[in-house]
Amino acid sequence: MKASDIFYLLVTLFLYSLNSKAEVILPKILGNNMVLQRDEPVPIWGTAAIGEKVVVTFANQTKTVLTDQSGQWKIVLDPMPASAQPQTLTISGTNIIKLNNILVGEVWLCSGQSNMQYEMRKNSKVAKPDTSTVNSPVDELGRAHNPEIRIFLATQKNLRKSDSTHSGWNIAEGTALRDFSAVGYFFGKNLNHDLKVPVGIISSAVSGSRIEPWASSEAFNSVSYFKANNIKIDGDPGKFYHKMIEPLAPFAIRGFLWYQGESNCFLGESISYTYKMEALINCWRELWHNHKMPFYYVQIAPYYYSKAKGIMPYTEEREPEFREAQTIALKIPHTGMIVTTDLNDDLKNIHPPFKWVVGKRLELLALAKTYGENDIAFSGPEYKAMKVKRNKIILSFDYVGGGLVSHDGKQLNNFTIAGPDGKFYNANAVIKGDKVIVSSPEVASPTIVRFAWNEAAQPNFYNKNGLPAVPFRTDNPLKFSYTNTDLK
Repeated sequence: MKASDIFYLLVTLFLYSLNSKAEVILPKILGNNMVLQRDEPVPIWGTAAIGEKVVVTFANQTKTVLTDQSGQWKIVLDPMPASAQPQTLTISGTNIIKLNNILVGEVWLCSGQSNMQYEMRKNSKVAKPDTSTVNSPVDELGRAHNPEIRIFLATQKNLRKSDSTHSGWNIAEGTALRDFSAVGYFFGKNLNHDLKVPVGIISSAVSGSRIEPWASSEAFNSVSYFKANNIKIDGDPGKFYHKMIEPLAPFAIRGFLWYQGESNCFLGESISYTYKMEALINCWRELWHNHKMPFYYVQIAPYYYSKAKGIMPYTEEREPEFREAQTIALKIPHTGMIVTTDLNDDLKNIHPPFKWVVGKRLELLALAKTYGENDIAFSGPEYKAMKVKRNKIILSFDYVGGGLVSHDGKQLNNFTIAGPDGKFYNANAVIKGDKVIVSSPEVASPTIVRFAWNEAAQPNFYNKNGLPAVPFRTDNPLKFSYTNTDLK
């Protein structure tokens, strides 16, 4: 035998001896206290020695698999009904891992920037929303103790590798809840209450982040709009996607919650943001191999962008233009949006309180659009069409719910109207059934109506279900074409 052959044989034997001792290792997202998605196939995966047999046992199921040539393995548990009874998931190979206190229910991933990251500890510092001190959502952190609500906080570091304690998931209480997303928690709390099943919430958000780092470069390249308009995607595309989203897959989840936009609004974006949302949504759905996975998001709240320092010259209409781009993204299938024009009590604060309301409104979307509760009102009035009748414009709306209303009982505000000259005047707006009649003595031949078309607008136009109307302009010039018709 040649010396070179002996060398390669020894190297092979050495590597085999190392590999033969390799233990079963799980990704960080799999751990004690987790919630597994009900009624869907549930992947369990990890690494071990090449060719090793791995056995997974859970809820009267036993699955066996051999690792591939890279030591990777994955099994898929059959769909299971919801269960609040804690169970143990066992993974056996060279070593045995027992994951304890596992429930089966609904799992959602929430992401975005600081308003999604906004921790429960900050929620406790918000002024009480009313004079009541009993069961105020402000005090939720102190009394939260529901073992059916579980949370997992993803960071830029903690998904890189597993740890032997398998301790990423926690019951939503105490120290773990202090640092967790308030929006995510209140969404989960409401969902648990209404569906009567365990709920798991994964939070993966970064303060100040733009949308670009949350999707891969390939996702942006696949959207023809950017190439056709010679738009270069900067802002570190893929940075957080690869660190904080990709490692979570293929953990079985029901859908996504998204609260982001302020950083891109500061850049003066409009329709380009809509196409960036398309890239993001397509990217995440492709990662989970589910092109119909729900994606529900939050329209940004009123804020004095025009008064902020250190940014480009900015008018009071730039935020409404950005919100319009968010609204247009509803053309992407299986999406939903909530409005927050009423949820900022200080327009100098880009992090408005009342996250419990944001969580509740997102849950209404989920109940209606994902869980089939068709009698649930999930949106405020959304502009549908207009008709000019002499010196008035008659507006019609979708999502009138129980009827249109002035939330404070006063005359409708924040409507403006213009004629052919494009000069806008404050308008008289009157509810007539499911229509709004808009006019002004200064405009004899009206052609355009705008509603809440100012960064500071906090209008009183709602439906009787307590949901504020979506800001709009009837002269919307933006065009958005969702080209991935195969995903519908």
